[in-house]
Amino acid sequence: MDFSRSDFPDGFTFGAATSAYQIEGHAQGGAGETHWDTFAATPGNVVRQENGDLACDHYNRFEEDFDLMQAAGLDAYRFSTSWARVMPDGKTPNPEGLDFYDRLVDAMLERGLAPYATLYHWELPSPLADLGGWRSADMPKWFGDFTACIMGRIGDRMAAVAPINEPWCVGWLSHFLGHHAPGLRDIRATARAMHHVMVAHGTAIQTMRGLGMKNLGGVFNFEWAQPVDDSEAARKSADLYDDYYNRFFLNGIFKGAYPENVMEGFAPHMPDGWQDDFATIQAPLDWVGLNYYTRKIIQPVDGAWPAHDEAPTRLPTTQMGWEIYPDGLYNFLTRTAREYTGDLPLYVTENGMANADVIANGVVDDPERIAYVSAHIDAVKRAMADGAPVKGYFLWSLLDNYEWALGYEKRFGLIHMDFETLKRTPKASYHALKSALSR
Repeated sequence: MDFSRSDFPDGFTFGAATSAYQIEGHAQGGAGETHWDTFAATPGNVVRQENGDLACDHYNRFEEDFDLMQAAGLDAYRFSTSWARVMPDGKTPNPEGLDFYDRLVDAMLERGLAPYATLYHWELPSPLADLGGWRSADMPKWFGDFTACIMGRIGDRMAAVAPINEPWCVGWLSHFLGHHAPGLRDIRATARAMHHVMVAHGTAIQTMRGLGMKNLGGVFNFEWAQPVDDSEAARKSADLYDDYYNRFFLNGIFKGAYPENVMEGFAPHMPDGWQDDFATIQAPLDWVGLNYYTRKIIQPVDGAWPAHDEAPTRLPTTQMGWEIYPDGLYNFLTRTAREYTGDLPLYVTENGMANADVIANGVVDDPERIAYVSAHIDAVKRAMADGAPVKGYFLWSLLDNYEWALGYEKRFGLIHMDFETLKRTPKASYHALKSALSR
């Protein structure tokens, strides 16, 4: 890879990221049913109706995985906790689940891996989904109780914590586009989920402050929005995409308001008294995490709001069909610091690519991933040179894993998974990263 650790300041954090449902193996350890289990069991939602019952069996093999992280020279592990493992019905603690996360954190610390936790990465307990899930105004309270439960057990050992991974996916992707659980396509549900996830975020931050915890942040996903041409209609369409995808959550937290063009669609569907919730939503943060993968080229179309679509790209793409556009990461790091966060530390909390990796004679060559990571880390270096206060970079993902509606087809890992035998095989990108971090 075209960088070395010595290119970065002392204390810059290099890590890898995963999420609970994607790797742990949910059908063990007393975990409760989630809306992802039922979503995956519904024909047509997930490739081959695959689920996270076993995944990578990280639940039993985490020490092997952490040994590989330690051997690579990584500094930190960004993981998530499963609400349904900690509280199977969403409300009642499960001692077996709490004990698991105790063991998990201690194993990280034993290997010198700093624990960067995300409380929620999309697996909502089914009993809470039955009560309306993210559409319910009760979700912030339920989420605050979950936060107090899990962080009351492991919060004393956390290097950093964020409440919710990628609020846009929890809200828009899952309630407007219907691609993720609960699989709705309903603008009223979307407006309420987008708002309630922000109130839950703020509630969790306040709860953790009450526990005496520090270094609390938020993790948001970003896609650079490029108009298809120079027309005013295309610019307005790209601006709307930018605002409901990239700015909605940052605006709420740092400006106490949602973008006006998004509210043109959402306003009739918002919950009563939503304007009064910004005092909670704006709970102060210590850092902001950016998940970045791609750019989208946006074109206007006839039809109901938001009345736009994605245009094809001419650039190379990943196995996901996502355009490879490192400049977007530079753009977001510099824009976020300039327009929202100032000197607040920024982290690239996810960045990586799916690739059609194959194992041959015990070796997995993935030059495409090596090039992708090198180009995006160069974008981080350029952003830092231009004043963005970037303090760390986490690669997605440590392991090939369950890629939600795409099942086990798309491989993002530094480490190849044989999903039949569960054998782990470090890829060429793993070895290249290990070499870069040792220089």
